[in-house]
Amino acid sequence: MEKITGFIWDESYFWHQTGNGALNIGSGGWIQEDTHAENPETKRRVKNLLERSRFMKELHQIEPRSATRKEIEMNHDAEYIEKISRLSDNGGGDAGEHAIVGPNTYEIALLSAGGAITATDAVMQGKVNNAYALTRPPGHHAEQGEGQGFCLFNNIAIAAKYAKATYGLKRIVIIDWDVHHGNGTESAFRNDPDVLFISVHQENIFPKNRGQVTYTGENAGEGYTVNIELPAGTGNEGYLYTFEHIIEPIINQYEPELIMISAGQDPSRFDPLGRMMMTADGFYQMAEKVKAMAEKHCDGRLVACHEGGYSTAYVPFCTIRILEAFNGKQSGVKDPFDQGFHEGPLYQNQMDAVNRVREVQAGYWRV
Repeated sequence: MEKITGFIWDESYFWHQTGNGALNIGSGGWIQEDTHAENPETKRRVKNLLERSRFMKELHQIEPRSATRKEIEMNHDAEYIEKISRLSDNGGGDAGEHAIVGPNTYEIALLSAGGAITATDAVMQGKVNNAYALTRPPGHHAEQGEGQGFCLFNNIAIAAKYAKATYGLKRIVIIDWDVHHGNGTESAFRNDPDVLFISVHQENIFPKNRGQVTYTGENAGEGYTVNIELPAGTGNEGYLYTFEHIIEPIINQYEPELIMISAGQDPSRFDPLGRMMMTADGFYQMAEKVKAMAEKHCDGRLVACHEGGYSTAYVPFCTIRILEAFNGKQSGVKDPFDQGFHEGPLYQNQMDAVNRVREVQAGYWRV
């Protein structure tokens, strides 16, 4: 089959409203309204750059369907789902820490989770080699009974549980490279050896006290959670070293039937909510490595769901590079922010952090 990459998006994703982003708490009315960090533009500009560059023509666009209530209940409490619906119908409100529901958000969130499911079906049914879902609202912080960190329904956790139930998969890998720890996804599979969860994140940034390297899962799932904490300032070389020396050896042992990515582009060097130094080319190389792992172990079956990334200028360039790696073709779009960037003096700190993770995982995986 020709190398085809599926691309899932919907205009509704850009209509989810996150309100005033000025942190206007107890301000006495002195703080002017501002644009929320999780606003539509980072995602909309991804779609716009794909169209402007004509690279969209190299992708197989797939219309998402809405997730059913039963599918959402695979990962979330019925009472919590009803809360999101009720808030959505009544003008919006808070669903948890930094988890904002706007008018009509419930329907959009169903479509976002459905986008992840649509991508999974397309890959599992062989309609495409791999797929990228430009999902919004994002999902990886959402817990079973509460939202968190801009996330309402955990898109990738729902899709992974759907894949287990629908296709009988027993070995799924989720790689989360968002700069923030994927706590909701970790919680969803902490007891489950059928899903190997690997989170690569900036240490102790958000949520607090989650994502420590020493946490490796619980009960039957012990050893099937891999937390890789990297110090602020980690760039391409530190991330790629992590993939080569920890992630790839573990995946080679696990031999997955499907690989999924929580693709947050907030480790980029311009992101306002992270302190990492990744470039667009770094994202290309990470995606290329994961694609090679998928081709080696599971006939190329690879699904990515968009998570964070808050630099409206830079997220589109990072994301198009990921899609180039998935597709195997070049868009012709150059990174206008690449000015011969090289690693800084924190390189040894990054290697020390990776080696610390390797020591913890040595009891579970031969890394």
